[in-house]
Amino acid sequence: MALSKEHPLALLLNRVIVLYIALALVFGGGVCAWIPTMQRPSKGRSVSAVFVFGDSTVDTGNNDYINTPSKGNVPPYGKDFVNHTPTGRFSNGRLISDLIAAHYGVKELLPPYLDPALSTKDLITGVCFASAGSGYDPLTARIRNVISVEKQLQYFKAYRRRLEMAVGKDRTRNIINEALFVISCGTNDFINNYYGLPFRRQSFTPQMYRRFILNHVKNFTQTLLNQGARRIAVAGLPPIGCLPVVIDLNSGNPFQNRSCIEKFSSVAWNYNKMLQKELGKMEKSTKSVGVVINYIDIYNPLTQIIKAPTSFGFEDANSGCCGTGIVKVSFSCNMNSYVCPDASKYVFWDAVHPTERAYSIVFDAELPNFDAIVKGM
Repeated sequence: MALSKEHPLALLLNRVIVLYIALALVFGGGVCAWIPTMQRPSKGRSVSAVFVFGDSTVDTGNNDYINTPSKGNVPPYGKDFVNHTPTGRFSNGRLISDLIAAHYGVKELLPPYLDPALSTKDLITGVCFASAGSGYDPLTARIRNVISVEKQLQYFKAYRRRLEMAVGKDRTRNIINEALFVISCGTNDFINNYYGLPFRRQSFTPQMYRRFILNHVKNFTQTLLNQGARRIAVAGLPPIGCLPVVIDLNSGNPFQNRSCIEKFSSVAWNYNKMLQKELGKMEKSTKSVGVVINYIDIYNPLTQIIKAPTSFGFEDANSGCCGTGIVKVSFSCNMNSYVCPDASKYVFWDAVHPTERAYSIVFDAELPNFDAIVKGM
């Protein structure tokens, strides 16, 4: 005999069920106990939005809206961008952030979250939270007075609340579950912080510091999982010993010897190996509930370009297209700087950041990894 909803036994049963679910959520513990309550992304389904976190390699202009010297919003930055406009992107044109969003048909350009002109439509399809000069180490962001990764996470949570108010909680949850999350960070931790200042070296050996950074990576990724992220791409470090700024400052004769500084590239190589291992562990523990976490290899594609630039159509692989003096980045790349006639012939735009064409080649090389994340493989 069926019980009505108002029957005392039916009411008691409903309360027991609610109590059971609550206890399971509270005492289940760990990400695997919490994640199944969220919707899993459908295999092969298109990307709903793109969310990007990290540093200048992916910052599409957030630093324009904060008080920091680390800005790329003046010419000749943006020389080959739409309408030749400097937007805060540290390159001559688009970044990988934009290339990802355009490739998956989300939008042509990924806007910075701090842009006050963002519309609801902009929010729905994703934004960039990255900040040039930032790093996983909290000290790194303080060096340049930029947005720390912790603050970027706070912005994402605020973003989620804004979106919930605009389109509702259910749709917001679905957008986040079906979105592609991209994290590109870590170079500043080693170049500007560990090897640039003495403080961290007083407390950490290189191996200890790599582990310290990796712990921050895991905590950051875990927080995104807790917020509903299901498709996460985490980029490794580039061959930092091949960055023009590192060559400028560490070569015995930078005007004649422009070879990569292997000491620093090996630091990045070892870090990347550790990162791959840790990400593999995280994915293994969450894959059964629909999470895909992939390592994005920046090191090898960029190394191949630098070692054989002419094979990719480049003429210069060890100096920046824009700059004055030896170090060609930020203040040295400005309206009074010398700028090469054709940035597409250069791997690097300034002393740190690749040109749009170099970014495009790296993105194309890693596209299978991005596709694997999107397809849930």
